[in-house]
Amino acid sequence: MNIEEIVKGARETMSKVDISGVNFLAVQVNLTGENGGVFYIEIKDGKVNVEPYNYNDRSCGITISPDNFAKLISGKLDPVMAFTTGKLKVDGDVGKALEFSKLLK
Repeated sequence: MNIEEIVKGARETMSKVDISGVNFLAVQVNLTGENGGVFYIEIKDGKVNVEPYNYNDRSCGITISPDNFAKLISGKLDPVMAFTTGKLKVDGDVGKALEFSKLLK
């Protein structure tokens, strides 16, 4: 999968997520490896935005391989297990990363 396909998949997945109760959450996703890149997922004012850019005022950042991110948003990879096994790294507020992971379930 390339970055464009991953961003498209993230948009589709996030459009189905219940974001009620989330005032603001901005997660920058750093994809590693050959097909890597950067994009962000922002929940603000009752809307979800997924864009292929850096996000300077993010709540947290996660670093993960493209394959593992695809598994993460499809529900095939548990975020806590990914974190504890080193498949996912968090930069910034770990609580916000957990909030993001709960949205994916």
